[in-house]
Amino acid sequence: METTREATVVRGEAELFARTAHLFELADDVACAANDLHTWALAHQHAPHPDRSEGHVRKLYRPGVLLDASQIAHVEQLRRRGAQVRISTDQLNETIILDQRVAIMAGDLSHGERSYGVITQPEVVQSVTSLFNAAWRAATEIEVFDADFAEVRALAPQILDVLASGCKDETAARTVGLSVRTYRRRVAELMSALGATSRFQAGMRARELGLI
Repeated sequence: METTREATVVRGEAELFARTAHLFELADDVACAANDLHTWALAHQHAPHPDRSEGHVRKLYRPGVLLDASQIAHVEQLRRRGAQVRISTDQLNETIILDQRVAIMAGDLSHGERSYGVITQPEVVQSVTSLFNAAWRAATEIEVFDADFAEVRALAPQILDVLASGCKDETAARTVGLSVRTYRRRVAELMSALGATSRFQAGMRARELGLI
C-alpha cells in the first residue's frame, strides 16, 4: 500500500475491499464505470454487496457485457435491484464513485496484479464525477442499445470462429451468410464491443472473456 495525504494505492482486490467495505456499506449513491464485469469483482466473498437495491446506483459498461450470457444475467440482476444501466461505445475510465466523496480508480494489469487508487481529495473526486456524468449522458439505455445490438450478438460466435480460422473476408462472409460489406461492418462492431483495435486483439479479448 502507498498513501499520500488524500490518495491511497492498494494492490489487488482483497486489499481494496478490506479497506473500502465500510464505504460501500454506507454509500447511498454509487456510480460505476467498467469496460467489463471483471474489473470490479464485486461478488468477492469478503466484499460488501454494493449492488443492493437501496440508494441510487448507476452502472456504465461497454457493449462487450452483452456478448456473454453470464454477464447479461448479472446485468439483469442489477436492473431488478433498481440499478440504472447504460452502454457506452467509448473506452471508459474504470471508476467507482461513492456518494460523490470517494473515487476508486482501477489501474492496469501490467504488473500482474491490478492496483487501485482510492481518492478522497474533493477537487479530484469532483473532476472524476464530472467525467463520469459526461460519459453517462453520452451513453445509451441498455434496453435501447441491446435492441440494435441483437444481430451482432447472434453472429458473434460465428464471426469469432471465422476470424480465428484466418480465412479471407470473402470466404468468412460466405460462411456466416453475409455480404462482404455487411460482414466487415459486423466485424468492426464486434471489435468495438470487445474494446479491440485489431482483429487479432479481438480474438485475444474474446478468449479472455471465455467467448471462444
